[in-house]
Amino acid sequence: MVPGLAVRVGVVAVSSPVEAILYGGAVVASAFLLSWVAEVAQLDMSQGFALALLALIAVLPEYVVDASFAWLGGKDPAYTHYAVANMTGANRLLIGIAWPMVLAIGFFRFKKREVELVEGHLVAVAVLLLATLYVFILPLKGSLDLLDFVVLILLFAFYMIRVARMPSEEPHLVGPAALIGKMAVGQRRLVTALLAFLSAGVVLVVAEPFARALVETGGQMGIDEFLLVQWLAPVASEAPEFVVVAIFAWRAMSSEAFSTLVSSKISQWTLLVGMLPLIYMISLGAAQALPLDARQSGEIILTAAQSLFAVSLVIDRRLSVQGAATLLVLFLVQFLFPMTRHAVTVIYLVLAILVFFKDRNHVVPVLRTLWKR
Repeated sequence: MVPGLAVRVGVVAVSSPVEAILYGGAVVASAFLLSWVAEVAQLDMSQGFALALLALIAVLPEYVVDASFAWLGGKDPAYTHYAVANMTGANRLLIGIAWPMVLAIGFFRFKKREVELVEGHLVAVAVLLLATLYVFILPLKGSLDLLDFVVLILLFAFYMIRVARMPSEEPHLVGPAALIGKMAVGQRRLVTALLAFLSAGVVLVVAEPFARALVETGGQMGIDEFLLVQWLAPVASEAPEFVVVAIFAWRAMSSEAFSTLVSSKISQWTLLVGMLPLIYMISLGAAQALPLDARQSGEIILTAAQSLFAVSLVIDRRLSVQGAATLLVLFLVQFLFPMTRHAVTVIYLVLAILVFFKDRNHVVPVLRTLWKR
């Protein structure tokens, strides 16, 4: 982390490509610290809550970058396009790349053909389903307003409260996490808290300049600015999340990795989307909704359709290699051939309906987890 921080505070001056490399190194280092913190934290709280907190901290860079675009959108309407583009790009990357990545690591390293959510984490699927259905309303309204902020934030708060009430279990710790876990209770909690604050602080400090350096580097290479904001900046801001879940999957903790990704999707689909209109209004200085044009609405519908299909695949609490491969292929098609976005949206919706119908016996039990103790 030290070289990245040195560049951030101005000790040394380097070019944009070198900045991107050094900031990226700081992000990866922070991700390792976060993975140890999440494992040790399971000694004091439920695994689901620990993974949900990990997911929230790991995607902090995405919040910083998108909040910056929403704030600038209040000053210059052109930036509202970038706020929505960055949000939709980050959400689609998470499901289209990170979910298949966990399955790929498990398959090639351990020959596992499916991965399950951690026990008791089925409520995450129910919350994700509700959030996805609500987001479909946004393009119909043509804007993001304070009502959306309230609904989505309440969904996120409900989810965090539910997973916090789950019982804690004795985790299997190895490496640095095991060393910290052997400490006395007070010392262990202090070290865990310090590592969490350190890693979160570094992520917050380098997130915005990391994304900016990547965008500037892409601009020097002649890449379209909108594409940079939608895809390259989210790659930078999602880096901690990708590294953390890759570490988990590599160490045969695929269930923990997958559950972390589902938690990340919930936080980005509720907290991230919900904060955009609030920040926009504060920057604007008026209670005016964040407008959505035709292109932004299309991006949100495509992202929601992908999310609905993803939920249908895990309605039985597991994701197969075949399902992950389908998510990856459809993502690559709409990414490499943007003109297919409308067709891919329809394909997502049709497949979601078919899978929901096939697994219809799982839908009601999943929804019952919203109020079941």
